[in-house]
Amino acid sequence: MFVNGRACAVDPGTSVAALVAQWCPSAEGIAVARNGEVIPKSAWPSTSLGDDDRVEIVTAAAGG
Repeated sequence: MFVNGRACAVDPGTSVAALVAQWCPSAEGIAVARNGEVIPKSAWPSTSLGDDDRVEIVTAAAGG
């Protein structure tokens, strides 16, 4: 699996919620895409990840 472009070892079946908890101190303002598709925050606990997934975890930024 790749997270933000880097190879990452994650146990098969790990949920998006568990991955975010590993990578981010808080889930506030976080968005996640798996294989180019945004995963709604409500689906994070039930969305399992696989070895071939490419995940992007992004943080919202204020400003203009």
